[in-house]
Amino acid sequence: MMTQMRNPTLLLLLLLSSQLCSVLSWKKDEFRNCNQTPFCKRARARKPSSSSLIAQDVAIFDGELTAKLFPEKTQENPDEQDQDRIKPLVLTLSVYQDGILRLKIDEDPKLDPPKKRFEVPDVILPEFSNKKLWLQKLWTETIGGDAGPSSIVYLLDGYEAVLRHDPFEVYVREKGGNRVISLNSHGLFNFEQLRVKRDGEEWEERFKGHTDRRPHGPQSISFDVSFYEADHVYGIPERATSFALKPTRGPGIEDSEPYRLFNLDVFEYIHESPFGLYGSIPLMISHGKSRGTSGFFWLNAAEMQIDVLGSGWDAESGISLPSSQSRIDTLWMSEAGIVDAFFFVGPGPKDVVRQYTSVTGTPAMPQLFALAYHQCRWNYRDEEDVEQVDSKFDEYDIPYDVLWLDIEHTDGKRYLTWDRMLFPHPEEMQRKLAAKGRHMVTIVDPHIKRDDSYFLHKEATEKRYYVRDATGNDYDGWCWSGSSSYLDVLRPEVRSWWAEKFSLENYVGSTPSLYIWNDMNEPSVFNGPEVTMPRDALHQEDVEHRELHNAYGYYFHMATADGLVKRGDGRDRPFVLSRAVFAGSQRHGAVWTGDNTAEWDHLRVSVPMILTLGLTGISFSGADVGGFFGNPEPELLVRWYQLGAYYPFFRGHAHHDTKRREPWLFGDRNTERIREAIHIRYMLLPYFYTLFREANTSGVPVVRPLWMEFPSEEATFSNDEAFMIGSSLLVQGIYTEHARHASVYLPGKESWYEVKTGVAYKGGRIHKLDVNEESVPAFQRAGTIIPRKDRFRRSSTQMVNDPYTLVIALNSSQAAEGELYVDDGRSFEFQQGAYIHRRFVFSDGKLTSLNLAPIPPGQAQFSSECVIERIILQGLSTGQKSALIEPENQKAEIEKGPLLLHSRRGPTVITIRKPNVRIVDDWVIKLL
Repeated sequence: MMTQMRNPTLLLLLLLSSQLCSVLSWKKDEFRNCNQTPFCKRARARKPSSSSLIAQDVAIFDGELTAKLFPEKTQENPDEQDQDRIKPLVLTLSVYQDGILRLKIDEDPKLDPPKKRFEVPDVILPEFSNKKLWLQKLWTETIGGDAGPSSIVYLLDGYEAVLRHDPFEVYVREKGGNRVISLNSHGLFNFEQLRVKRDGEEWEERFKGHTDRRPHGPQSISFDVSFYEADHVYGIPERATSFALKPTRGPGIEDSEPYRLFNLDVFEYIHESPFGLYGSIPLMISHGKSRGTSGFFWLNAAEMQIDVLGSGWDAESGISLPSSQSRIDTLWMSEAGIVDAFFFVGPGPKDVVRQYTSVTGTPAMPQLFALAYHQCRWNYRDEEDVEQVDSKFDEYDIPYDVLWLDIEHTDGKRYLTWDRMLFPHPEEMQRKLAAKGRHMVTIVDPHIKRDDSYFLHKEATEKRYYVRDATGNDYDGWCWSGSSSYLDVLRPEVRSWWAEKFSLENYVGSTPSLYIWNDMNEPSVFNGPEVTMPRDALHQEDVEHRELHNAYGYYFHMATADGLVKRGDGRDRPFVLSRAVFAGSQRHGAVWTGDNTAEWDHLRVSVPMILTLGLTGISFSGADVGGFFGNPEPELLVRWYQLGAYYPFFRGHAHHDTKRREPWLFGDRNTERIREAIHIRYMLLPYFYTLFREANTSGVPVVRPLWMEFPSEEATFSNDEAFMIGSSLLVQGIYTEHARHASVYLPGKESWYEVKTGVAYKGGRIHKLDVNEESVPAFQRAGTIIPRKDRFRRSSTQMVNDPYTLVIALNSSQAAEGELYVDDGRSFEFQQGAYIHRRFVFSDGKLTSLNLAPIPPGQAQFSSECVIERIILQGLSTGQKSALIEPENQKAEIEKGPLLLHSRRGPTVITIRKPNVRIVDDWVIKLL
């Protein structure tokens, strides 16, 4: 990389070399801990009941509950100067449909604070404001042993929001009864107000040779949040640790760090660490057997640290909370911003996810090809390498849909360009792939090379579109491009300008089948503090980078996705993969879990990482199959493909220093195993696509924790080795080498059918199963119907017109149901009703296809000639030999057939052969 940089000074060379060493492998001391982060250290040092705020002037105004928070009057410091006096804060409580409570606390603009505190824009859906309930009244009640009243407003049938006046506290309760979520129950609320710097006062902070000027001084916010009747809490990605969050403070917990939310470029991250990675979503969800599920979301893009407080942490506080309710206490700390918090009452897991995504948006509906297999490497060398890899997939009968190019395809790390020595004919290269129904993805990172001959840099400089440093000059940092600047994507006009760069005219060498990968968008700066942009860098209106850091990659992701939509004149759905993540990222594309390592522990931790992302709105996620760093042993690579085939986003990727690891390079037997794993994914594409549509409409993730489907089963609450795909499939990974047995918990009262063998296992118990290297355990839930496509092509695009198979797993009542969603797989016409959505119901010996997609007059329509060619019946207790298809009044034969068409050694199952009913039609098939 160094030889490609133009005229660097010796000093910058040495500096870059030093910083690169820090990011090439995990070095804990290169990143700040809580004790090295002053706002975190201050917040953790506060004792319960240290908050002295009282709510006054409580009223209903403009449909909201409003109040002012005053400090409790004391006799201390009666001569306190005005500049030191705590000014009242402004509080508003708003109520929205579906049981959502919003709390905002900020400085009073009428009191002329030194600057306006930052509020994160363009994350909350514009239409969310239309769901606001106009509060008409409040009522007061003296609760428990309080000396004064509390103000209460309606939230949802059965739920109320309570503002306790003295001491200040906000909570949601079941009507007249038990609490659900509370804020400041322990009196830890603290709001550092902006003020004028006093003579001689030191505001600067230093870390590893970097100085943060902090021109506006301390401005952090912290408070406690309690979740009642909770057995576990989850969420707040991104980190490589268990799904259920472990306590970080309390008796018996020593030297533990809070969970850190600060987007960072971390190479070779370690597992089982609370340390933050590439994304930050400040949403925590609690779940318990007795009360159900609730959630809390703080819309804040500054660095955040969150403690999960272990039982007994407050033993010496003297605070008496409702003794009849168990709870999990947490402490939330942020460097800047305002309080803009949302309480979600649930009460079910899917309710909370639906409530959250009604605020930040549901996941975008991807194109069908994006759900198939992606092949990536840093880097495929040239056009010849691309052609050879592509042809080898065909030679070995392995389907794939997307081939990726990393940074080396560009002209000297100038994004939106091509190295014309290595890729002289990029359009032709892409068209060859497109002829097979395949696509290409190229990488476009946010750092723009500071080269006056580079069109992007020249134009961005002229328009003054870059982030500025603390002195007001264009910020100059170092990344893959060498000396680089970064677009101020907080500004809508900059995002619009950036989006235009993806037109076919501006991105020379691109074609409509080319899509984009945003890496390094935390943003990563090799010579910056903690390998990121300085906190005192400036955005529009002198907003400091510290205030929006965690959302920078979100805005870059948004602008890139908008660019692909504009490229196709609004017709085609975009595909953009992002490494940085924030609340709302689900609206703009997919994410992956970053630079993992070829180790069994990283295979294992990929599951809780993906589960956590899904729970916080990010359905379209995956981990690099095989591990980005290192050289996996064949067994690990095979196991990773077998598990990765069930990730929502399925991509193999590797570092340029690793050995080549395309699927055919590990011997015939392992090639066969990897081929089989990829075939499983293609077979299940109709089911995955249907689930992505469910996520698009409801927010419910594609990959789910077991407790989302079985919320009262305690055995599922901390299980993060297995996961559900939708409501019908359960997958258990194999996370150790040479495994010959696996213990699998199958929840519920009904049976489960092993996907490859059709063997039935009883639910509600742990099964110790024999396993081999051919597959990982996967089970279909009794009572469900899964749509499949059993014919394999080179790519998903070539499967579009293939017939379907329905796999019916009957429950103890001899019943089952499932759904199928189909559209054109590319465009936005589904938003105007151009889709097929069917529900299949089997009961009383007949299978019925019902339409779920009523089309109002004048809306677009979508049709298909695809038929169902096989119907597999598992668990059928009777011995019928034929079936009658109505209304055609035709017969179809019932016979033994293979469970998996492509398996030569597979079992046979009861099958209705060639009913050939169209998926678009209403029909009934009766067993005779």
